[in-house]
Amino acid sequence: MISQPPCLYTGEAAVPWDRKQAPPVSGRFAMTISIDCVVPSRSRLGEGATWDVDDARLWWVDIRAGLVHCYDPVTGTDDSFEVGEQVGSIARRASGGLVMATESGFYLFDPASGEKHCIATPESHLEGNRFNDGTTDPHGRFWAGTMRDDGAPPERRGRFYRLDPDHSVSRHLDAVHTTNGLAFSPDGFVMYFADTNRDVQTVWACDYDPDTGTPTAQRAFFHSGELAGRPDGATIDVDGCYWFAGVGGWQIVRVTPAGVVDRIIEMPVEKPSKVMFGGASLNTLYVTSIAEGVSDTAAQPDAGSLFAITGTGTQGLPQTRFAG
Repeated sequence: MISQPPCLYTGEAAVPWDRKQAPPVSGRFAMTISIDCVVPSRSRLGEGATWDVDDARLWWVDIRAGLVHCYDPVTGTDDSFEVGEQVGSIARRASGGLVMATESGFYLFDPASGEKHCIATPESHLEGNRFNDGTTDPHGRFWAGTMRDDGAPPERRGRFYRLDPDHSVSRHLDAVHTTNGLAFSPDGFVMYFADTNRDVQTVWACDYDPDTGTPTAQRAFFHSGELAGRPDGATIDVDGCYWFAGVGGWQIVRVTPAGVVDRIIEMPVEKPSKVMFGGASLNTLYVTSIAEGVSDTAAQPDAGSLFAITGTGTQGLPQTRFAG
């Protein structure tokens, strides 16, 4: 277990610090943060964490290995299920099983039997693209984004798709490099998304119509250029603050609804990839991570593992199951 005070900022912008020095602390949130490695793993590309309140389980993926994981914090067990292709994001279904956004498209998946049913392959014409980050909106629609991932130079070829309960698929928003950071405000009227690309590093906010599932009025919400980490997988807390994994920067970042960083938690791994609140009171922050391509494997033996952070002083929101 690692214990540390959170790094906090209350001004207009965050200032990076030397990781060898103790981070600054504001008295307003002077509490002890504890970070535990709960699933030791060398996941090549851990991602996609989502907590299901009915299961009381954390579901997450290793994209590269094509594995869906299911972690039980009570017993400490972590089961894994082979998908047969890269899987970017998942959500529990109201009728049982999972919905998945994979390398090739949208699928329904039964972990118990291994049965996989294709819903749609909206980018079958784009060789080298795959699905990445995803989440459900408060009304049970499943959102997921794509990205180019074939080793070619970066290209704005990632798009966001909405999968409705009737299994219809629609495309929204402008193309980006690396789709990430999908999350919704507590009232469901704001949708967030990010582009993790090094030349972009931006989180946007949109007005969201909960009746139609349509995002409009896109505007820049936060740019991470002054931070060590780039915005990866994200979630929202009960105060409407946006938490994201600062991939490449050894950090977790919380941004207020006004777009100001007020908390940074230093991680023991270089590439945290997705944050999600879970646990009985939704006050444990789970963090997936990446082992692939880290700068110094000896300095981070737990890269690729699943972590649990306690002591944040806040809690998350229940994740809606996919209604289809």
